[in-house]
Amino acid sequence: MSNTKHKPDCVMAFGRKDETCPRCQELLNGAKPRAGWSSKRRQEEADRLQAIRNHNFAACTANNVVCTHFDW
Repeated sequence: MSNTKHKPDCVMAFGRKDETCPRCQELLNGAKPRAGWSSKRRQEEADRLQAIRNHNFAACTANNVVCTHFDW
């Protein structure tokens, strides 16, 4: 992963890169954009949904226990 930063006066907007900016030059040469906070959140939500689908709620019911496994 690159630690190159955009220059302070980079004019990149709406996907149009600034050819004088070091980070924009990397992106123009095929570097992948850095992952943002939303990609992590989407993965956490997908993991939680999978855990809910895999949980055995019937086992809690069979033992006369109110399942609070995924309550907030």
